[in-house]
Amino acid sequence: MNENKFTLTEHLAELRKRLFIILIVIIGTSSICFLYVDRAIQDILKPASQLEFVYLSPPELFLSYVKISLVAGLIISSPITFYQIWLFIKPGLEKSEKRIMLISLFAGVFFFIAGTTFAYKIILPITIEFFANIKVEDIEPMISFGSYIGFISSILLSFGLVFEMPMLVALLTRFKLISAPTLRKNRKIVILLVFIVAAILTPPDVISQMLLAGPMLLLFEFSILISSILGKEKKEENILKRIPSSSN
Repeated sequence: MNENKFTLTEHLAELRKRLFIILIVIIGTSSICFLYVDRAIQDILKPASQLEFVYLSPPELFLSYVKISLVAGLIISSPITFYQIWLFIKPGLEKSEKRIMLISLFAGVFFFIAGTTFAYKIILPITIEFFANIKVEDIEPMISFGSYIGFISSILLSFGLVFEMPMLVALLTRFKLISAPTLRKNRKIVILLVFIVAAILTPPDVISQMLLAGPMLLLFEFSILISSILGKEKKEENILKRIPSSSN
């Protein structure tokens, strides 16, 4: 049993403390990012270099700057955020659970960054080029900067979350909540859910949905492989634990 136990009042006080630290760090990093938002905008506009943008209301550009700064602040402060989460859940975990959760937190950061990078480098240029090539005579494109920020934010966030799938499956497998045979058995249902989730997460267009659904299906198959490997390791551990007792 874990000796580090908190009363409900102490638990809530600890939670308030961690949330306060996270909030202060996010506000601080977002404020710093706002000072350098012009550099961030140059990178944001690279995938859409063939487009011209306007803003349709007086506060739209300013609010877009704030949104960009907030997103950048969230990303930069994410290591501290995950560290505060780790400090909060650590006292309630057993020794083996601590190792699993610590690895999961680091893996979660890695997969999220991998997902957003993949979306920025590959998915966004393809999607924007496709829509830019759809032209109608006598109709000039007038794209607001605010709508563009909303579009790429949804794409980046969607891919960042979707790339968490292998880590989530590995975590659930270690805690015996799912297994590789269960995932294989329900493959058809998962494929249906993948397309539903892709339709919800992405903007309302078929291209974005298909570009998200494809990697999701590949990640699902990769997750099955991870679950299978972890399942075999768990069986071997159980066998090794039984050997001393059987010899006695």
